[in-house]
Amino acid sequence: MTADIISMPALKPKAIQPPKLEWGRALAALRRLLSNKEDTTAVFEIMRALNGETIKKGYDRLLSVPDGGRMAYEAVELAPKLMNEAWLDSFAPGTVGAAYREFVRSENLSAEGLAEVSRSVGDDIEVKHPYAWFGRRNRDVHDLWHVLSGYHRDALGEACLVAFSYAQTKGLGWALIAIGAALRSRKGGYPYPKAIWQGYQRGKAATWLLGEDYERLMAEPLEAARKRLNITPATLYNAIPPEARDTVLPETKIAA
Repeated sequence: MTADIISMPALKPKAIQPPKLEWGRALAALRRLLSNKEDTTAVFEIMRALNGETIKKGYDRLLSVPDGGRMAYEAVELAPKLMNEAWLDSFAPGTVGAAYREFVRSENLSAEGLAEVSRSVGDDIEVKHPYAWFGRRNRDVHDLWHVLSGYHRDALGEACLVAFSYAQTKGLGWALIAIGAALRSRKGGYPYPKAIWQGYQRGKAATWLLGEDYERLMAEPLEAARKRLNITPATLYNAIPPEARDTVLPETKIAA
């Protein structure tokens, strides 16, 4: 028996196949999103359908940046931190953390709310795996990027942040949503497409935000952090009156 076992060929583990791009599923979800601004589930479906190896590539990149290996090893979950009211209350006025605290409370948002929607699309994001952890990190910083970029949660602000996010992550899902929003906004009377394009340019010029230590970043003064991260002012977005930011893009707002 022992000899038979020894002579058996070694079993080779199955290779991990890269996710396939599902354009049909993505386009169907985009149509839903453009017809219902509250359909956050459609956003995650688009991400799952088109982002392919984006998460893997992002995780590998994290290992190459200063302190990235430590963050990957510690694998801190951001959602529980961002849901910790006492932790949020500890940040001094003018800091990133204080601005985030004001943002989520004024908008009645929670990191767990966004996480719950993502789980409804597929529970693989919750598995114990480095790539899944990095995927959760991508998800949980969305509202923090609102604060850092200066884009509000009106429809135009979400569209601009989507373009910003594509520049930062290279996820095709973000690109599809940004293009859909820009096409919808061409006849609005304001430079909506140019504001969305500037969102992409700002994201491209900024430091790679997924390589940041967010626990440390939260304690930084907001304007100093923006300067360090090379996040330039959103001039075109800010030039459009707040009351006009939802009128042309009512179907593109991403609810969290």
